[in-house]
Amino acid sequence: MPVVTQPVSAEPFRSRRGRLMAIVMAVVSLVLFVVLALLVAGVAEGGWVVADRVMMVVIGVVLAGALWQWASISAVPDESGITVRNLVGRRHVAWDEIRDVTFDEGDPWATLHLRDTETVAVMAIQRADGESSRGEAQRLAELIAASRHRA
Repeated sequence: MPVVTQPVSAEPFRSRRGRLMAIVMAVVSLVLFVVLALLVAGVAEGGWVVADRVMMVVIGVVLAGALWQWASISAVPDESGITVRNLVGRRHVAWDEIRDVTFDEGDPWATLHLRDTETVAVMAIQRADGESSRGEAQRLAELIAASRHRA
């Protein structure tokens, strides 16, 4: 009797806890800095001027933007390879460039080892997600193996 295997899911990889925490903190920081800017409007003479309040809002927006960047970390597989978007930068890695994927105990995220001895961190698969992160690392390894069978 032949063994029927399910196709490996090509859904994007995203951190669950890291993404949730970054989105919540982005909203909190934006609200907090806007509220603080409004509250200091009534400070007595010699206190905050309009420029100070505007700068307080700008700081909140910049902080929220940086946290939103953290929330947008992902790794999106397609037919030709995987596009890894980390905190800084985005990179498309072809399936045939990937030698191996590791997610050793203690590593904060999965790592792609390329044929040219370079490594690429996959921050979308984070240890902070607990047991599900091991499953996602296994799914990535299966996608890599499946790409070798297609080639």
